[in-house]
Amino acid sequence: MSYADGLLSSEERVVHREKQHWLVFIWGARWAVAALVLALVIIVLSQGLSADQQAGTLGTAMGWAAAALVIGGLAVLAWHILRYISQEYVLTNRRVVQVAGVLNKTSLDSSLEKINDARLSQSVFGRIFGFGDLEILTAADTGVDRFRMIRDPIGFKKAMLDAKHEYEKDVAGGTFAPSPPMRSEPAPAAAPPAAPAPTPTPSAQPLAGTVPVGDETVTGSVPGRPGPATLSSDELTRTLATLADLRDRGAISAEEYERKKADLLARL
Repeated sequence: MSYADGLLSSEERVVHREKQHWLVFIWGARWAVAALVLALVIIVLSQGLSADQQAGTLGTAMGWAAAALVIGGLAVLAWHILRYISQEYVLTNRRVVQVAGVLNKTSLDSSLEKINDARLSQSVFGRIFGFGDLEILTAADTGVDRFRMIRDPIGFKKAMLDAKHEYEKDVAGGTFAPSPPMRSEPAPAAAPPAAPAPTPTPSAQPLAGTVPVGDETVTGSVPGRPGPATLSSDELTRTLATLADLRDRGAISAEEYERKKADLLARL
């Protein structure tokens, strides 16, 4: 596990990793390479000396110089290898982390929410070999984080912008723009108001003392309906006369006339 992985907080995950270009390593180790080349030259020259010269002071000095250059060159080369391995740029779902140092570690990070812009610089040489300088403009005190000669700077910038977009979506959905409350069970529909009790209307009942027969109305009481319990002789005479007239005109049959007559006589 790298040093940057140990810096991750809970629920933080690495989205993208990148390092500096290998040309950075070669440029940093140029003096070590030069020392090794010079040591090789000294060794070759010492081989051209005579036996007496090799055993003398000159041969001894050349031997010590070559040994010092080899040891020093290898030590510097090993140091630059460790520096190159330790240098890394890590993009997580929350921040951008830059880690450097072999024995003494240094880590710089910028939260995605504080990143305002990213400026990419690529020379023609950098476009050919695939490296560039990425400057991340932030709202922090330092203002700018410089990733010098990073490999695939375009891919790193795209990954960073995508991670920032996802981070802003999560923040907007979880804090600044809370989602609607959970749907509760629908309240029971209110019962419709009870219809007012119908106002009793006077039924189209014949007046007491009248008897409907066909299209005619005969004065008297209707059997089965409220009416006078008894009839006077005059009322009975008028009612029977009316029924007889209806029978004679064919409005009612003789059977209906006899039935109505019996009902009226029963009320005397």
